[in-house]
Amino acid sequence: MSEPLELKRVLRTYRSEAGDLPVLRGVDLVLKPGEITALVAPSGSGKSTLLHLAGLLEKPDGGEVLIDGRDASQLPDAARTAIRRDRIGFVYQFHHLLAEFTALENVAMPLIIAGKSRAEANARALSLLSGFGLAARAAHYPGKLSGGEQQRVAIARALANKPGVLLADEPTGNLDVATADRVFGELLQIVREQGVAALIATHNPELAARMDRRLTLRDGVLVGM
Repeated sequence: MSEPLELKRVLRTYRSEAGDLPVLRGVDLVLKPGEITALVAPSGSGKSTLLHLAGLLEKPDGGEVLIDGRDASQLPDAARTAIRRDRIGFVYQFHHLLAEFTALENVAMPLIIAGKSRAEANARALSLLSGFGLAARAAHYPGKLSGGEQQRVAIARALANKPGVLLADEPTGNLDVATADRVFGELLQIVREQGVAALIATHNPELAARMDRRLTLRDGVLVGM
């Protein structure tokens, strides 16, 4: 049975007038359903590049990015966009919620884009918000929510289409310690219950210690910690 996400010998080099800058030199990674993996590495090491490649936002210079066993690394843009929509969820340090839409509408939007009816999308969105303790805040606009509430809405939005893969770049990095702990606990529960394969970039050693594995980037390759 194919895993949700597998990277095989992935290469990425950035080119400029100043010369070539190899960032990833042959990254191998397998993420399994219900598993949450920490990516802990210093700034500038290639964490964001790795997440972008895993999420099909960039194309590698070599190697394969397999989603559900299918190499998606060199597919046409339209096909890559469809896979991102249906199979990959993204969470960033800054929530990027749409200010003119309520929490419910923000979470329902990916479902509507994917072709679900408004009623079905709203029901799924409310279920997710309830799971994060935000049912009573569903009709609130982002500006009326706390930082922790906004980030929980962002995570709910990332999970709206029941992705097989969740990629997060410092999802609690902008939160206080207590709020970060709560948000991560809720995220961990969802990953376990829904069988999501999650890769979480974080600088927080306490959160990383609660994950199944801890990896770092060293000389352009992934190694265990």
